[in-house]
Amino acid sequence: MAKEFMCMICDQPERSCSCNKYCALCQGLYEVRLCEDGIYYCRPCREACDLQAQVGGKSTSW
Repeated sequence: MAKEFMCMICDQPERSCSCNKYCALCQGLYEVRLCEDGIYYCRPCREACDLQAQVGGKSTSW
């Protein structure tokens, strides 16, 4: 099984993290996911920076 990505702030996996979830680059709130560096990014910023979200994680769309 792949290693779970952990939130840099609370040190919890995405499914257990209760931090405010917004993109670290553009502050967007739509389709924000935790990436390997422990920071949340929206889909456009993940694609632009070639970042990958955890497979099978919980998607957040507000």
